[in-house]
Amino acid sequence: MTATNLTTGRRVGTRPEDEKYPIARSVGYGLQHVLSMFGGVIAVPLIIGGAAGLSPAQQALLVACALFISGASTLLQTLGVPYFGSQLPLVQGISFASVSTMITIIVNHGGGPKSLGVVYGAIIVAGVVGLIVAPFFSSIVRFFPPVVTGSIITVIGLSLLPTAAGWITGQPTITEAGKTVANPEYATAGNVGLGMLTLAIVLVLSKIPILSRFSVLLGLAIGTIIALFTGQTNFSAVGQSAVFAFPKPFAFGLPTFDFGAIVSMVIVALVIMVETTADLLAVSEIVGTRIDSRRVADGLRADMLSSVVAPVFNSFPTTAFAQNVGLVAISGVKSRFVVASGGAILVILGLFPVAASVVNVIPQPVLGGAGFVLFGTVAASGIRTLLKADFRDTNNLVIVAVSISMGAIPIVASGFWTHFPSWFVTIFSSGISAASISAVALNLFFNVFRPSAPPQPSGLAAAPPLQVSDEEIEVLSHGGGFNKGQPDTAAIRIINERDQSHDDASK
Repeated sequence: MTATNLTTGRRVGTRPEDEKYPIARSVGYGLQHVLSMFGGVIAVPLIIGGAAGLSPAQQALLVACALFISGASTLLQTLGVPYFGSQLPLVQGISFASVSTMITIIVNHGGGPKSLGVVYGAIIVAGVVGLIVAPFFSSIVRFFPPVVTGSIITVIGLSLLPTAAGWITGQPTITEAGKTVANPEYATAGNVGLGMLTLAIVLVLSKIPILSRFSVLLGLAIGTIIALFTGQTNFSAVGQSAVFAFPKPFAFGLPTFDFGAIVSMVIVALVIMVETTADLLAVSEIVGTRIDSRRVADGLRADMLSSVVAPVFNSFPTTAFAQNVGLVAISGVKSRFVVASGGAILVILGLFPVAASVVNVIPQPVLGGAGFVLFGTVAASGIRTLLKADFRDTNNLVIVAVSISMGAIPIVASGFWTHFPSWFVTIFSSGISAASISAVALNLFFNVFRPSAPPQPSGLAAAPPLQVSDEEIEVLSHGGGFNKGQPDTAAIRIINERDQSHDDASK
């Protein structure tokens, strides 16, 4: 049963997320979602394309495919099919959590388009593992309390900052006539100035309320226009791209499978699932709808299925975008169909390579200036998550200290693991893999497997700045749920039974 609200003109269903607006309004609201996450979506393929040494045309293809996959996965998450999709207003985009691991895989396999095959093979296997564990994830997420996820997210941001700096300075050497020579354009005042000017523009725009949510996107546009006048970019390559083209499957060759790369990417998949779980719980509370373990599992399966399919269309793992969860709260527009319209816009953009080629003319110094904000924000979000950990216990300080140190080794000493087996190098040369393994293992050692420890970690966290609480995980794992952010009848019964058992044990 649905009814029409005569004041707003929208159709109201039995759930808040099922509200339907007129088409024009839905598209307008959906476009707002696209603009708020567009910079994050295009950044990942540009980073990976640069790391792999792809040509501008190949990088434009990666951007187009990222837009296409982000749109398709958003449609799956919001509209849903049996067993796949939470049917909540969640925007799916290409995950930053996978970037440093993918760069490590590319470097360890010689770069170039062929190295992407190893990346894609690892993503496919990791996605399949994610699909298998999705129904049981409420048990796995217990091993990712704030002290673990905060350390991992901080390292993700730190490991990306050298990429932003490299975009501005360029490489210190180049190859000419088969010889390695000094790069005369390395760290020139013009490139560094353009990068810092772009950073300043983003910061100024962030102070303007009406523009703050689009500050990175507008900063990229203004920086590119300035570069056009200073001769640091041109649009000549735009006309060489096709106006319309469906993404070609496996455009860079068939995937290949490497053990070390797979292990690293499985770790990334688990981190992504923690992030998505937190977003699912957060958006359900904002919307005021019921969510239970089945719905969480449906959302995670959509996330992982999208990640399995993404390499087929030359893209990378997807995740729920936290910034769009915030936009739902700010705008008050809770309809999943509005977000689905944003997904449709992304699909359309992905089908027009000429649009992607326009994005690809952004000069690297401009990308670097914006990258300092994007990547630094990731690190800051990790620090914010760490604030939820209990540091009165000195052991948590040790966990954070060692985990971040292990994650920083590839940044400060890239050849540290050179003489170890290749599979080991692939795993531990990735900052996120090294930090994840260290943080989880140390948390088990200090906070779980000790005589005085409780049976479960006390705080359970996920994507910044969100947290999955111990109570939420216990309720979901026992078949209960939440309605409008509050425990439902089944959940209250589970909590009461737990409290009663604790009282009996204390007696």
